[in-house]
Amino acid sequence: MSRFWKTGAWTFFATLTLTLFTLAWCEASRTNSTTSQRSKQDQGPSSIERVKRGWVWNQFFVVEEYTGTEPLYVGKIHTDSDEGEGNIKYTISGEGAGTIFIIDELTGDIHATERLDREEKAFYTLRAQARDRQSNDPLEPESEFVIKVQDINDSEPKFLEGPYIGSVAELSPIGTSVMKVSASDADDPTYGSSARVIYGVLDGERFFTVDRHTGIIMTAVADLDRETQDRYELVVKATDMAGQMGGLSGSTTVTIVITDVNDNPPRFQQKMYQFSVSEAAAVGTPVGRVIATDSDMGENTDMSYLIKEGGELFKVTTDVESQEAVVAIKKPLNYESKRTHNVVVEAVNKHLDPRFADLGSFRDQTIVRVSVSDVDEPPIFQPEDGTIIEVQEDAKPGALVGIVSARDPDSTNKPVRFSIDRTTDQEMIFHIDPDSGAITLGKVLDRETAGWHNITVKAVEADNHSMASHSAVSIRILDVNDNPPELARPYEASICEDAKPGQLIHTISVVDKDEPQTGHRFIFTLAPEASSNRHFTLWDVKDNTAGIRTQRSGFNRHEQNVYLLPILVVDNGPPSLSSTSTLTIHVCGCDTEGTIQSCNATAYVMSAALSPGALIALLVCMLILIVLVLLILTLKRHRKGQRMTEDEEDMRDNVIKYNDEGGGEQDTQAYDISALRNLYDFPEAKSCDSGPDIHSLPQWVPASRVGGVSEGATAASADFSLFKGYIRKKVEQADADLTVPPYDSFQTYAFEGTSSPALSLSSIHTLSTTSEQDFSYLSNWGPRFRQLAVLIGSKPPKTLMFICLIL
Repeated sequence: MSRFWKTGAWTFFATLTLTLFTLAWCEASRTNSTTSQRSKQDQGPSSIERVKRGWVWNQFFVVEEYTGTEPLYVGKIHTDSDEGEGNIKYTISGEGAGTIFIIDELTGDIHATERLDREEKAFYTLRAQARDRQSNDPLEPESEFVIKVQDINDSEPKFLEGPYIGSVAELSPIGTSVMKVSASDADDPTYGSSARVIYGVLDGERFFTVDRHTGIIMTAVADLDRETQDRYELVVKATDMAGQMGGLSGSTTVTIVITDVNDNPPRFQQKMYQFSVSEAAAVGTPVGRVIATDSDMGENTDMSYLIKEGGELFKVTTDVESQEAVVAIKKPLNYESKRTHNVVVEAVNKHLDPRFADLGSFRDQTIVRVSVSDVDEPPIFQPEDGTIIEVQEDAKPGALVGIVSARDPDSTNKPVRFSIDRTTDQEMIFHIDPDSGAITLGKVLDRETAGWHNITVKAVEADNHSMASHSAVSIRILDVNDNPPELARPYEASICEDAKPGQLIHTISVVDKDEPQTGHRFIFTLAPEASSNRHFTLWDVKDNTAGIRTQRSGFNRHEQNVYLLPILVVDNGPPSLSSTSTLTIHVCGCDTEGTIQSCNATAYVMSAALSPGALIALLVCMLILIVLVLLILTLKRHRKGQRMTEDEEDMRDNVIKYNDEGGGEQDTQAYDISALRNLYDFPEAKSCDSGPDIHSLPQWVPASRVGGVSEGATAASADFSLFKGYIRKKVEQADADLTVPPYDSFQTYAFEGTSSPALSLSSIHTLSTTSEQDFSYLSNWGPRFRQLAVLIGSKPPKTLMFICLIL
């Protein structure tokens, strides 16, 4: 199948060329089709196939914004199988089919019924179909085609982002880029020049220009001054068709703000400022404020102030908020010394721009004249920071301590009166002359009680007591040697009985309440009454301490256990003072390593009378023993009650009732063994831990003797082996039971015998002995048991029991 398209938007030449090409192509197609069909007919009915033909043209064009009253012809659909007989129906479907675009079913002509706008929709995609009018069967496969809306210049350029606001620094050079504007044209940029836009400045072209192709706005002059004009309003125009006649245009407003640079120096409005301040104003009091103005703005107006002249008594600071210079007092002012001060204040920009250094100096100066007014001032002490006076400790009451001085600083020089602030001298130790300021002593001084006295002296004008000032006076008490040296503490020393000659026993030191200017120096000697001492010597170490050494060996604390050594200590004065102190030395018993064990000479003899502590310990021990005995008796009674219940079912009932321990393992005459060989049937005993249950013993049957030989010897032997096994099991049960005491009678009389390896289980032992026991071995246990060995060896058994309980 072959198709071709016709459009009314093409020129005549294009239509003629397209038509001729289409007719030639269709004719060739028919020839090829006929030849192909004939060859296929020759091959037989089954080989006949329809040849698919393509479209001649697959898109149409229609001009946008058509304003005619009749539908606009778009093009024609035609198939080569249409012979004009009217048996083919043409249909279209897709975008706008039946509404915007309609087709003549008979001829295939397509018309546009609405006004089209390319800016809203540039093309429409539809599908064409040729069908048999009678059967409505498709004669050709459905094919797709496009109807493009052809552009015309019907849209003007628009600045979508306007109005614009830009900025540029003042004094920028010519050609400095400010900002870029951009206009958009909705026309087709690929068709003609409808969307080609150029830019121009309509208003403000004296100061700014715009690149006609890029839309970049630039400065046109170099003397833009923010202080003269800080913003400019421009009108920028955009024209399509590359500016040709008939093109459309649009415009926007551009605001350009001129930003500030530091191109102006600070300037004081006056060359001199005058202020007045009282001479009594405190340090730091503001005198006045001055300000330098700057035509710039923002941080370019930040400035700092400094004093070029007159900075001895005044200082200047900058108020960061108001940018003012605050002149304040740096040191106290004195009307009598100088009444007028000239201060030169300079203002300097903080943020200097080196590009504008050639514009001049960015600083300015002004003179601040300060007049000092006179006031009535209180007296001034000399020196002003207080006075230190020294006086001897032994000065007599009424003696002169020192003199304080004060004067009226005013030009009138009024008289001054002095007094002591009694809150600082409540004991009234000092007095002061109200006219001369002489301080005298009122009481006796003691440096060891108070080495310094701090008082406050008050000075007032004689005729105006409101004008008062105060000064601190520190009085130092100089030391006088009026206290003898003394031992630092009551010393006590200890030596061993086996001390060697020349052995250092102790080191002593002294204290002296005095504080001589040359320092302490003490001399240590034995007191005259100890000059004949043969036991100890005193060694002066020369650093205000002394050591005690032994002079002999072989001390015995039984002979003398305490030595009193008087020591004489003399200071270096003047005058020299001395004191005698006694050192107590104890003789002690020591071990082989020299460790002191005991220093009591009567440790070997025990006092006949007991101390209260010993009596309490004895009573506690007796109470504990009584409690233990009661607990044992209670436990035995409890166990006996349990055993009595068990004995009714156990053969041990007979054994316990026998009630005879006998004479030991060798005694076989104290009881009758036949008592155990009874004819009773023993109840069964069940073992818990020692093996299988043991049944009752067999009965004992006496056997007749034949020929002097027991006929039942063999049977008896077997019976006794079972009996012994039964008794052994019972013993094991008793031994394994840890909650009750063992049944001594049962185990003793039934099984011990002569060859029994078991010891007696009786808990009865004698505590008495006829021989004296030797406790000397306690001495080998260490020094702490030596005294115990001696005491035990010298006391009766009752004393021994008491000592053991105490330990």
